[in-house]
Amino acid sequence: MKVYNFWRPIVISLIILLLFSCKSKNETKPTITTLLETSESWNGNQLPNYLKGKPEVTILKVVIPSKTKLAIHKHSVINAAVVLKGELSVITEQKDTLHIKTGDAFTEVVDTWHYGINNGNVPAELIVFYAGVEGVPNTTAKQVE
Repeated sequence: MKVYNFWRPIVISLIILLLFSCKSKNETKPTITTLLETSESWNGNQLPNYLKGKPEVTILKVVIPSKTKLAIHKHSVINAAVVLKGELSVITEQKDTLHIKTGDAFTEVVDTWHYGINNGNVPAELIVFYAGVEGVPNTTAKQVE
């Protein structure tokens, strides 16, 4: 009897430990992967301070057809993107160039004239996040003279 009383709490503890340490095959946990964390745009320039005003968040899905060059434009607000499919080159007027492809995340240049070009054979798909201010355009096209 004394031996039984000695092992009983140990056996019960082991059973409880095994029950709580076994995971159900249906149990899932979220996976979090940081795609981008920076205070600089892709060309190395420091991002500006956030604008004052009522915040306005915009998230866009942008699809750029293959063999397409976008118009020269600039962004007045901080924005970042993730490439879902395809590839794209972003080129500033100073000829700084960024080549991006599926899975890449980047922070766009702010107040810098630039354009994108999809030289690939498939459309480039991006999710773009703008941290803007109400009344301030996210993108402004350059007027051709």
